[in-house]
Amino acid sequence: MRRDSRLSGILHVLLHMAEEPGPITSERLAAAMHTNPVVVRRIMAGLREVGFVRSERGHGGGWTIARDLRTITLRDVYAALGSPDLFAIGNRTEAPGCLVEQAVNAALDAGFREAEALLLDRFGRVTLAALSADLHARLAERGGTLTLEQVHAV
Repeated sequence: MRRDSRLSGILHVLLHMAEEPGPITSERLAAAMHTNPVVVRRIMAGLREVGFVRSERGHGGGWTIARDLRTITLRDVYAALGSPDLFAIGNRTEAPGCLVEQAVNAALDAGFREAEALLLDRFGRVTLAALSADLHARLAERGGTLTLEQVHAV
């Protein structure tokens, strides 16, 4: 089963953007993420709608972070994605006639709800500023510098 990596990808892009002193183009972000600029623009448009980023057109334009990193949590970004399913596993059928399957579903559903609540609570306590601080601590350990092009070569 394929995993949904959009949350990870968006967080990655946002952290790169936070390190840039000015606007960054979709093309540069796409090159760093090994994807197509159209994919980046589509994602960024959704983030612009919720006020996390802004765009500037023309020469010298591109994407910038629109809010303080301390005010954006992982849960906020997850919600901006449309709150995709957190787990790749689920019930075989949602409305089973079999009593055994009903018992299995009840047990699984309770576990899924508890796990999701814990995960979303954790996402709500982690800000982009905390991710940025972790990034900088890792960078200091390596004694390197951070540029969009260099960081992916490490």
